[in-house]
Amino acid sequence: MSAVADKIMKRVRAKGRGWVFTPKHFIDFGTRGSVDMALSRLAQAGEVRRVGRGLYDYPKLHHKLGALTPDAQMIALAVSAQSGDQLAPSAATAANGLGLSAQISAKPSYATTGRTRVRMAAGRSVALKHSRAPVLGNASETANGVVQLLASLGRNKIDADVIAHLSARLDDKDLAALLKGRLAMPGWMGDVVLRLNAHRRDAIDAIRGDKNRPVELA
Repeated sequence: MSAVADKIMKRVRAKGRGWVFTPKHFIDFGTRGSVDMALSRLAQAGEVRRVGRGLYDYPKLHHKLGALTPDAQMIALAVSAQSGDQLAPSAATAANGLGLSAQISAKPSYATTGRTRVRMAAGRSVALKHSRAPVLGNASETANGVVQLLASLGRNKIDADVIAHLSARLDDKDLAALLKGRLAMPGWMGDVVLRLNAHRRDAIDAIRGDKNRPVELA
C-alpha cells in the first residue's frame, strides 16, 4: 500500500463504517492525481467501495447481507463536500423531525445552496433542491431545518401555536445561530426568529419563577 493510500485508510477507519467520501476529503495527502489513483486501487482491493461518480464509502457490514447501502444523509453530505455547497434538511424532513408533520418522504431530499439535481449512489437516489432560503454556516441541522420550514410555511401560516411548538424544540445554541443568521434572512423571517427567542425566554422565566415560588403549606 502506498503512503497516500495508507493515510487515506487511516482517516477512513477513524471516521468509521458508513462514511461516504470524495477525493476532496484527502487532498491534504497529495496531488489530486495521486489521491484518485490511491482510491482506485483501494476500491479494486476491496478496502473501500466506489458507489458513484467521484463517491466512495467504507460500507457497514451485515453478517448475512454483506455490505449495506450507504445512508442517504451520508451521500448528501459527500455530494455537498464534492461541490462545496452548504446542505440543510428539506422543509418536509424538518417538519417531520420537529413534530409538525407525521408524513415521511418516500425519497430522501435535502436543501442545498447549489443547483437542483439528483445523485445516484449504490442504487440509491438522493434529491438536492436549490434553496431560496439561506443555509446557515456552522448551524445545527435543527436550526437550518427551522429556516427551511419557515420558508416553506410562509409568513401568513406562522401563528402562536407554531411559535410555541418550535421554540420548545430549540436549545440556546440553535437560537443563537438563528439570531446570528437574521442578516441573511428575509425581514419577516428574522422577525419570526425574534418571536421564537422571546417565547423561549418567557417560558424559561416562567419555569424559574415556579421553582422560586414558596411552597404553600396545607
